[in-house]
Amino acid sequence: MFSNEHKLYLKGIKRKNLLVRLSQFIIIILFIAIWQVLANKNLINTFIFSSPKKVVDTIIGLHQANNLYQHIWITVYETLISFLLGTGIGIVIATIMWWNKFIAKVIDPYLTVLNSLPKVALGPIIIIWSGAGIKSIVLMALLISTIITIINVYQGFSDTEVNKIKLMKSLKASKKQIYTKLILPANYNNIISTLKINISMSLIGVIMGEFLVSKSGLGYLIMYGSQVFNLNLVIAGIVLLCIIAAIMYYLILYIEKRFKR
Repeated sequence: MFSNEHKLYLKGIKRKNLLVRLSQFIIIILFIAIWQVLANKNLINTFIFSSPKKVVDTIIGLHQANNLYQHIWITVYETLISFLLGTGIGIVIATIMWWNKFIAKVIDPYLTVLNSLPKVALGPIIIIWSGAGIKSIVLMALLISTIITIINVYQGFSDTEVNKIKLMKSLKASKKQIYTKLILPANYNNIISTLKINISMSLIGVIMGEFLVSKSGLGYLIMYGSQVFNLNLVIAGIVLLCIIAAIMYYLILYIEKRFKR
């Protein structure tokens, strides 16, 4: 049984969470409403800035032409592949670096250089190596997401409390036991935060790849719309990307809550 004070505390938390969600919803509605009013009053050039109504009409038109879900699925599919591969490879390499400090010291400057290098500059090389298809798009996304994962996860592993590691060593714990019983559990929140960053980085990498080589996907729609000066199509593609990014973000939050339970 919870005390009355604890029940009031829980109600306060729920009330704050509800207020946050309501505020987020109101901001979106106000933005859309103001945008549409400005378009109706001709205070903005709808050819350049479009309007919510035109964006919705464009999405409906894509649906009626049976193009909408194909483009969405291709982008989501490429993003999920990049996210899973980037996360897995990144955690494995971060683990190897934590396990062997010599390897970590050798790799560290290369990670810094690769992380600061504009990945678009490598686009032509990636296309030549992998061909103009899904492989080059996924590889482009992996270059972004994997490096971010390695850096964040390894930093978390390295920042694990030293005294706890010394305590386990004094109790004759093996390196494998230290890793599985201390390092991984201590970095749960850091890994979840990395996943949240990684899903957005994977989506960014996929869109960059679709800009360069794709003949389908939301990145292709945006690029095609800009080439034919169809700003309604461009903004519709951006809106769809925002929706996909939000869904993926909340999916990670759901996974986080499930693991905490």
